[in-house]
Amino acid sequence: MQGLKAGACSNATMCGITGSLGGGDADLVRRMATSLEHRGPDGVRTWEDDDCALGHSRLSIVDLALSNQPIGSEHGCWLVQNGEIYNQTSLRAAEEAYPWRTQGDAETILAAHAATISAPTTPPGPASKGVRVGWVNRTGRAAEAGGEAARHVDWVQRLDGIWGFALWDSRHRELILCRDPLGVKPLLRTQTDDGSLLFASEAKAFRHHPGYTSVMDEAAMVVRLAYEYPLDETSLFAGVAQVRPGTVETWRLDESGTAVLTGVARYSRDEVNPAANWNADDDAARLLDSLCESVEDRLMSDVPLGIILSGGLDSSMIAGLAHRAAKAAGKPVPECWTIAESEDNPDYRAAEDVVASLDLAHHTSTLEEDSFWKCLPSLAWHGEDLDISVLFFQPLFKQMAQDVKVGLCGQGADELHGGYPRYRELAAHRELVRGRLMSSRHPVADAMLDTEPLEGVPVGVGQPWRTLNHNPDNHFSDLKSTLQFELDHGQLSNFQLRLVDRHSMAHGLEVRVPFLGTAHRKMANTLPLDWRVRGRDEKLALRAAAALTDLPPDIVSRPKLPAGTATSPTLLAELLAELRPRAQEWASRTPRLERILRKQPDMAIGLRLFESLHLVDGGLGREGKDLMTLLEDVD
Repeated sequence: MQGLKAGACSNATMCGITGSLGGGDADLVRRMATSLEHRGPDGVRTWEDDDCALGHSRLSIVDLALSNQPIGSEHGCWLVQNGEIYNQTSLRAAEEAYPWRTQGDAETILAAHAATISAPTTPPGPASKGVRVGWVNRTGRAAEAGGEAARHVDWVQRLDGIWGFALWDSRHRELILCRDPLGVKPLLRTQTDDGSLLFASEAKAFRHHPGYTSVMDEAAMVVRLAYEYPLDETSLFAGVAQVRPGTVETWRLDESGTAVLTGVARYSRDEVNPAANWNADDDAARLLDSLCESVEDRLMSDVPLGIILSGGLDSSMIAGLAHRAAKAAGKPVPECWTIAESEDNPDYRAAEDVVASLDLAHHTSTLEEDSFWKCLPSLAWHGEDLDISVLFFQPLFKQMAQDVKVGLCGQGADELHGGYPRYRELAAHRELVRGRLMSSRHPVADAMLDTEPLEGVPVGVGQPWRTLNHNPDNHFSDLKSTLQFELDHGQLSNFQLRLVDRHSMAHGLEVRVPFLGTAHRKMANTLPLDWRVRGRDEKLALRAAAALTDLPPDIVSRPKLPAGTATSPTLLAELLAELRPRAQEWASRTPRLERILRKQPDMAIGLRLFESLHLVDGGLGREGKDLMTLLEDVD
């Protein structure tokens, strides 16, 4: 028995996917999908058969009338996807024989799968009995050269875009989970004690399963505080892991109905491979062209689109190139949105200079004096993280979502082009991380410093930790190693991209990141290191490319400023001053983390909110409370 069920839209906002393997419980999946309605205000739908259930909350951007999900195919597959496939036109042209039903990009995933994976010659039996290893049940083949996931590498490599998707192949009785190469779009999973596999765009969806308990992963939290971002596929929740970026996973049910991991295959990995030479006269134009290509691809939309303009180099380049690309394509020129704590803020003034020079429409606003007090609960609830400095995300994205459904931003440029201060001060950064690990009383910190195995930490295939060999002395010794470590282990996907995704989708706004387009990434990864960082200067190659645009020279040369503290420095300082005494008290609640938290009062506040919203009462029903109630009501 299988069926498709449609639900009524609510006034919530964002595009989210959910599902379960084992039981095919459509009612459960509907509750999970409904908990993510903030990601998709345009409707919740579910599908199920005896083994698998899929749920989708839709934010309609392309093919508004027809491309509802879950979407099925004539070759017996069903799909839920979060994200976009930018090369869908070429994929459609290559698969003319496929029985296309929609104009949406999600269907191209089904077409690519159908072209490569044929039906089995005999009906498949249950998967081999799995063995519980760490947080997952897996077969013996799962750790062998990709296992059953290896046969999906070729067709997934045909896709160009950002995505997290789940594809159920009823012919092979196989569930495929996959994320885009850099993990722009989230996808998490957990396995319950009854053997069911749950997956979702956000961890909060899992709380609707009676076998799931929301518990903090203290080992992941130690690393989050020491490195300033989670590592590998960890989340901050025990038992919840991410699907690795650039990776395909395959899952099946064994004869007992337990979901087992049958394969994990890597289909993409970015490598920092600096060229020997770089010519500013010729190569800067090529670098700019690669970014132009990414911007053009990301203008794909049947709904209005805008620019998140901070006033920094990165977002200003996106604004200028989007303006040029839209005019060339005969599309409406995207308007820009800027927010800061005052009109005297340097970011605010720089953004006004950009729009004036390019003659762009500009929406501006300033933060209210009590913005932190009003918005931090929402920031903590949607973010599933500790960071409180990016408060401006919430009012900015809320304002944009009133007029547009899609935004372009400058995220990713600093990671590719060497924009952060730590890249100029590697020795200090290395010592900072080392000092935080040493101040922790948690054994995972000792294991990372000593590179010794640690019993009880789930490491390896299908686990949240790929390795515990994260000693900063080994990975932050030089710029190339640092950049590669961050690409491989999650600085971008686990922090910057995750925060933008969570907070934009909280208001039904899809944010795209042109700097992470395939062509630009490949070229940026070959830049000589001294064209990224040279002395006190950063992003030299990108600035050379920006000089070829119509941006004002002072914007091209403008130094990098930290987004959160630069946008609202006074408001953040006032909040910390008021709450610092209590933050010291809250730090003592977690003895293993106390010494780290005492030096980071903002993180102590963030952890307190994380506990209150995501752990107390099972993490349900507390998101509407005010800030002080949440901070006080934890015990």
